Order: sequence, then C-alpha cells, then structure tokens
Amino acid sequence: MHRPAPPQSKQQLLERAQAIAGLNLAELATRFKLPMPQNLKREKGWVGQLIEFVLGADAGSKPVPDFIDLNIELKTLPISHIGEPLETTFVCVAPLTGITGVHWHNSHFRNKIRQVLWVPILAERQIPLAERVVGTPFMWQLEGEHEQLLKQDWEELMDLIVLGDVTAITAKTGQYLQLRPKAAHSRIMTEAFDLHGNPIKSQPKGFYLKKEFTRMLLAQAFS
Repeated sequence: MHRPAPPQSKQQLLERAQAIAGLNLAELATRFKLPMPQNLKREKGWVGQLIEFVLGADAGSKPVPDFIDLNIELKTLPISHIGEPLETTFVCVAPLTGITGVHWHNSHFRNKIRQVLWVPILAERQIPLAERVVGTPFMWQLEGEHEQLLKQDWEELMDLIVLGDVTAITAKTGQYLQLRPKAAHSRIMTEAFDLHGNPIKSQPKGFYLKKEFTRMLLAQAFS
C-alpha cells in the first residue's frame, strides 16, 4: 500500500492518531497491508515504524522530527494495563565530540522533542505482538517545569562529556534523562576524549527519557 501523505496540520495528525486508538497491531497491519513479524526479537523498532507509516511521518532516518513540516516528533510508548511505562524512551544519539558552542537551546536533543505526539501501546510481555493495542494519543510540548528538569539533566551529562569524563556516566546519572550505549553490538566504537583531552574510543551513546519522566507525562495527560 502507498504510504499515507504527511498530515497538513497538527490537528489532522492528532485526528489520524485518534482514529487508530483501540485497534490491535494485527488489525492495523492488515488494514495497511503491511507484513507483521512474529515477535520483536529481530525487529525491535517495528511498532514505531508501523505507527510512523500509518500516520504519514516523512523524516525517515533524517536527524529531524518525524513530521518535518509540523516539527513534531512521534514516540510510541509501551505501557502496562495500569498505564505504567514499561521501558525508557530513546530520543537521539549524544554527541561525544565537536560539541563546542552546543547549548541547550540549540541542541539536537531539544529540537527533537520540542513537540511530541505520544502514542501509548498496551504492550505487556505476555500479550502476543498481534494483540497489543494502540492507546489514546496525546500531544505534548517541551515547556515549563518539564523543560527545566530535562535541561538540568542534559547539562549535567554534557558537562561530563565536555570534561572528558564520559566513562563516569552510568544509567543512574541524571534524574529524568540518562545516557546509555546506543549501538547494534558492543564492538561498535566512536571517538571521544578522556579527562586529559586525549582521544579515546567509546561506545556510541544515546539520550533516553527515564520511565519516571514518561510516567509524569502520562499522569498529566490522563489525570
């Protein structure tokens, strides 16, 4: 089936997302004549790609928000039957070199999530992939307290990278945002710097929103 055209407005995008709420993934894949894997072992990103296709996302693998003209990012959020987030949410790869002049306001991270369409997916492990259900979507903007909390964590993590202390960063660093290895396997390495400014090899890192943060968003959206 042809990919749906990108939505022309924020309202149209939200309406498209609301129209698929309540469908399970098998119904959605069938409706759009898309092949469906048995499980996510080899196709971890399949659910996100399915929702992107259905809603008409047009960024592909470009480092910009998923709906380019609307400047809106799409995030699927696996949740439990009581509305608890089941995993952290990947945002973007973290720069480990060439970061002179990068500040919060011009950061790739902030640009990526300034406006997000969240699509919860009922996705507890015991539910077969085909029977997982699309939940009620909601729009969210990065502002106010949420922005302050993420900015604080982002600046702390970036300071450690700039100081060459990237090896001191663990998944516990940061209250709502964490930096974790982001590569297909542990043999993939990239350039970074140590405490003395010497070039070293490090695993590529990605910024992930912790479950504490998305739990807050869900509570606010559905309170």
